[in-house]
Amino acid sequence: MIIAEQETIIAQCTPKGSGALALLRISGDNAFDIATKMSILASSSSINNVQSHTVHYGWIRDDKGAHIDQVLFIVMHAPKTFTGQNVVEITCHNNPFLIDGIIKQAIMHGARLAQEGEFSKRAFLHGKIDLVQAEAINELIHASTQSALKQALSQLEGTFSHWINGLEKELIKNLALSDASFEFIDEEMEFGKRILESLENILTSMITLKQAFNQQQQIRQGIRIALLGAVNAGKSSLFNALVKKNRAIVSEVAGTTRDTLEAGLYKNGFYMTYVDTAGLRETNDSIEQEGIKRSFQEGQQADIILLIIDSSRLITAQETTIYQELYTLYAPKIIVIENKSDKALPKQSFSLPFNALKTTAKSNETIEQLETIVEQKIATLFSHLESPFLLNQRQFNLLLSLEQKLFTIKPLLETSFVEYEIISYHLKEALENITELSGKTVSEQGMDAIFREFCIGK
Repeated sequence: MIIAEQETIIAQCTPKGSGALALLRISGDNAFDIATKMSILASSSSINNVQSHTVHYGWIRDDKGAHIDQVLFIVMHAPKTFTGQNVVEITCHNNPFLIDGIIKQAIMHGARLAQEGEFSKRAFLHGKIDLVQAEAINELIHASTQSALKQALSQLEGTFSHWINGLEKELIKNLALSDASFEFIDEEMEFGKRILESLENILTSMITLKQAFNQQQQIRQGIRIALLGAVNAGKSSLFNALVKKNRAIVSEVAGTTRDTLEAGLYKNGFYMTYVDTAGLRETNDSIEQEGIKRSFQEGQQADIILLIIDSSRLITAQETTIYQELYTLYAPKIIVIENKSDKALPKQSFSLPFNALKTTAKSNETIEQLETIVEQKIATLFSHLESPFLLNQRQFNLLLSLEQKLFTIKPLLETSFVEYEIISYHLKEALENITELSGKTVSEQGMDAIFREFCIGK
C-alpha cells in the first residue's frame, strides 16, 4: 500500500487569476512517468530520459493525442529538489481551462491533487528544511511589509533554526553537567553554578523574544491606524485624504458613519490599514450604538490612534471625558489632531494633557504634516522590535512553555542542596519543547495543523 507521502501530487503553484503564465508542479516517485505519458518534447526525447535540472520545450497532450498547450518542462531528479522527490515543473499559459486540462491529464495518469502545504510538508519530511523554515515559507508568501519579508527570508535561510540549535546544544550541555554530578560529587556545586548561569542567559534571550511578540504582528500584518473622535469631527474627510480615495461618505449630518470602514495603503515598505470609525457620543440609536462600540474596539486593536477633535466648535464635557479616557488608556499610540483648523475657534473650553497637530482635509500641507508624523510613529514602533525573529503563535507558545520550565529549574539550583535527579528530569522536559519547536518530535496531528495553513501549491 502506498502511503500519502509516496503518492505523486500536482498543483498550481502560481496564484489563480489573470497573468501571462502559470506554474504547475508534479512531485513524487512517479512524476517522470506521469509527465512522459502526457507530454511530447520538441526534441523527440522522453522526460524519463532527459538529464536532471534541464528545461525542455514541448506540448501537453490529451488522451486522444491532441495538443492542450505549448509548455516548458523543468525536470529535476531526487534528492536535489525542493521536496526531495522527483519533480517536474510545467510552465503553461495562464488560462484556467488549460490549467484544468493539464491537471486532469496528470490525475488520469496516476497523480492526485496536492493538499494545502503538501509540497512544503514533503520537503520537511525529506529533511530539506526544518519546521521553522517551513513556517518561514508561509510567512514569506503572506508578508505585508518589507520588514516581514526580510525576516521571513532570513528564517528560511536558517537564522532562527540556528538559534534553536544553539539553545538545544546549551540545554544538552546542562543535562550532561547535571548527570555528571552523580559521579563527581565533590564538584557538583560548581556544576550547579554553571547550569544556573547558562539558564539565566537563555532566559534573558527568551524574555526579549517574548516581549517583542505582540509588536511583531505589526511586522507581519502591517500597521493598523484607527481614526477616533466625536461625531462630525471630520474623521471621514481626513480618512479620504489619507488613503487618497473618496471611500467614506462625507456629510454635515452628525452620525453619518455608523460602522468601521477600512482602506489599505502601501508606502515606504510599510502596509498601513486606515480605519474610519463611528463618532463617539451618547445615542439611543441601536445601530449607531453598535458602531460606537466597534470604534472603541478598533482603538484597542489599533497600533496607532488618530484622536480627532473638532476645533470649529466648543467641545462638550462628555467629549472631554471620552478623550481623556482614551488618552489615559492608549497615550503611547495616540496622535492628537485638532481638525478643521481653517474654522478653528480662538480658544477652546477644554484642557487636555497633550499637544495637538492642527489639520484640515482641505490643505495638502497639513495632510502631508500628518503623514510625516504617522511615519515617525511607525518608525518608533519598529525601532522597539529587538527580536531578529518573526515568531508565530505555535513557536511563541512553545517558547513560553520552555520559559516556564526553566523558571521551575532556576530556584532548584539556588538552594544549598541541589537535587540533580530532579534537575535532569526538568531539563529533559525542556529539551522535548525544543525538539517540538524545530519539528524533530512533532506529532502527525500537529504537523497537519501547521501545513493546513499553507496555500495549495506550496
